[in-house]
Amino acid sequence: MAWTKYQLFLAGLMLVTGSINTLSAKWADNFVAPGCGGSKEHSFQHPFLQAVGMFLGEFSCLAAFYLLQCRLAGTPDPSTDPQQPFNPLLFLPPALCDMTGTSIMYVALNMTSASSFQMLRGAVIIFTGLFSVAFLGRRLVLSQWLGILVTIAGLVVVGLADLLSKHDGQHKLSEVITGDLLIIMAQIIVSIQMVLEEKFVYKHNVHPLRAVGTEGLFGFVILSLLLVPMYYIPAGSFSGSPRGTLEDALDAFCQVGHQPLIALALLGNISSIAFFNFAGISVTKELSATTRMVLDSLRTIVIWAVSLALGWEAFHPLQILGFLILLTGTALYNGLHRPLLTRLGRGRPPMEEGEHERLLGGSRTPINDGS
Repeated sequence: MAWTKYQLFLAGLMLVTGSINTLSAKWADNFVAPGCGGSKEHSFQHPFLQAVGMFLGEFSCLAAFYLLQCRLAGTPDPSTDPQQPFNPLLFLPPALCDMTGTSIMYVALNMTSASSFQMLRGAVIIFTGLFSVAFLGRRLVLSQWLGILVTIAGLVVVGLADLLSKHDGQHKLSEVITGDLLIIMAQIIVSIQMVLEEKFVYKHNVHPLRAVGTEGLFGFVILSLLLVPMYYIPAGSFSGSPRGTLEDALDAFCQVGHQPLIALALLGNISSIAFFNFAGISVTKELSATTRMVLDSLRTIVIWAVSLALGWEAFHPLQILGFLILLTGTALYNGLHRPLLTRLGRGRPPMEEGEHERLLGGSRTPINDGS
């Protein structure tokens, strides 16, 4: 069946905003500007402040939900029913996971390339599958186990490409390795978030925009408050500020004052995550969760191509192999091989299992996906 213009618009919006989200964060990291008190020029490395901006973008989805609710007033739509009972505190544990995982990934993005960052996030399949078996009692089919094994192989190839690539003065080999490991570690936390949402949140049938916005509210408030103690906590080599603390929000604002383009990059990060979540939810509703997964994989190509064009990273052929292996693993895990086998007449018809269940939280991407 041919896509409508609206469906094509949603697919394009998701692809573009998802790419902008990662690229704008990396763009901000590449700026060099003086900080407060006449300090010398240094890179804009403020991952926790950037995470606050990301949660502000997610929080805006709550406003979108209430606008949608007003627009659909009088229209029967259980998902936007304001009387639907649920405890907002149910979102606190997933929000804490989202906050931790997102912050770690922004730290890692300062250390490695944007394309490797996007590819290594595919590790979420491994931990989500294992945790769903351990804590949700789910049974994975053979293709899903194969998908996990193929994904592990893809991660090894991408990691090997990072080891063999030429590194500039900004990213030393030790930093790249640390960044890659932090990304994989963050996927463990994201997987815990998805399992918590599956076990405690989805049974309440809360509208996805409301879920994203509520988690964004928790993440924004909590992480904003944590910026105060982070201003005093020493972080050594992990710090990008002249004071050597975990996060220096004042230094970030001073750098923005000296280099206004940083504000543009931060605004792109905040606005893109809001539109990305809206577009992703709409794609799942209008098309399918599988289509959303494919589009999310395509944005890796866009991010990679733009990063190469702007000279942010060097090309290595192993990355192509690693990406293709990761894409195969993702396809196997999510059952994309079944329609193909059916058309070729060599397999059974696709299982009637809901895509939401297969993707374990496929109604939204929990990092600037997004995490």
